Amino acid sequence: MSLQGPILVVADGSAGDLAEVLRAHGAFPVIETPLAEAPAAVTSIQPSAVILAEGDVEIDPAAAQALVAAVEALPGPFLPLFCRPRQGALPILPDALPIGTRASPIGLVTRLGAAARVRTMHATVLRRAEMRQEAGAAPIEPPEGDPLGEASVLMTGRGRSYPALTVAVGERVAIIGALSVETAARYLNNRDIDGVVIGEGFGPRVVEALLTVIADDLRFRDLPVAVCGGPSTLIDEFATQMPNLEHVADVGAGSTDVLLARLLPLVRLHAFEARLKRMLAALDAEGMVDPDTGLLARDAFWRDLSNAVSDAETRGVGLSIARFAFEREVGPRLVTDAARLVGRLVRSVDFACREADNSIFAVFTETDLRAAHVITRRIASVLKHTMLTPDQSDNRVDPMVTLATLKSTDTLDTLVARVGGATLVAAS
Repeated sequence: MSLQGPILVVADGSAGDLAEVLRAHGAFPVIETPLAEAPAAVTSIQPSAVILAEGDVEIDPAAAQALVAAVEALPGPFLPLFCRPRQGALPILPDALPIGTRASPIGLVTRLGAAARVRTMHATVLRRAEMRQEAGAAPIEPPEGDPLGEASVLMTGRGRSYPALTVAVGERVAIIGALSVETAARYLNNRDIDGVVIGEGFGPRVVEALLTVIADDLRFRDLPVAVCGGPSTLIDEFATQMPNLEHVADVGAGSTDVLLARLLPLVRLHAFEARLKRMLAALDAEGMVDPDTGLLARDAFWRDLSNAVSDAETRGVGLSIARFAFEREVGPRLVTDAARLVGRLVRSVDFACREADNSIFAVFTETDLRAAHVITRRIASVLKHTMLTPDQSDNRVDPMVTLATLKSTDTLDTLVARVGGATLVAAS
């Protein structure tokens, strides 16, 4: 796999092995510089990736932060910043993408390639957003904040360290727990997962089976995966297929911090990539798709609903609408996750949106009341058994569902009013 340069390798000691690996796999140019000169090199060269190799020389924290500031100040798309810390040590740049000292050349190149794809996607989003602005169209606002704040990590394991590991990861990112690989596989298919932690307690064959499922599916191959325990030979078998695979031999007090330092930057990158994909979908749809949920934007939803009602009345076909509301305050994060899950569950001929009151509307075209009941019960059941709140006493989310089907005497306003939605003054 070739890499588009320039790639800046920063090291006060020797990092010739790293630079030679990059050159051997087609990266050009690869430029080496000491840490003190790295901020100026970033500004002048404007590289496509930066790698800080800590080596055996003590790193000056102020100089490392100056490098981070130079990378963040550089205009344009996301610039991958990697850090190769010493064996078993915490990286001096906690938010940098990790490269293990034992990483194979192919593993290094595939991880760089995965980050380069995100950079290319970000450049595409920026270019298309600028073209839309030049054309005078209304801007599509991307979600704000740290992508790590909307990421979810799947935690699976049965070992003694699993509770402590869950707490450590849960303090930084939302987690979804699974005590079996079967449950973990189901969550992989049903939820938006940005990382996987396979804890202790599973035999090598079980771990191998789960890694095989992830590696063989193109949807999951770039997922950050951290395996705790198990033989390193097993991990090496999958390292070339999974660019973001990490291995921690044992999970203790110190190694948990090392695990988080390796995993969380990769999780942030994956969540950022998912955000970019939703932005591209919104740009493809000319703003008709909400970049936060992937459902229709509100204006587009009500316009499509108005057209669907007119079409159903003209053709004499069925039309049903459901409203999913939440009885108690569950927080914007959970509502966003629920809306994304509804988007996975509705049929391709249906459409949905998240309203300002955090309720979710779903419209089932050419569907009578009996068939709509079946679809709605399935969606509500999945939400109830999948979406959880942090409240340990009652953490199940039981959505209140209101369903109505279009009658011959209905208008758009009366149909929406029967499911508890706000009366529409007009729909264009």
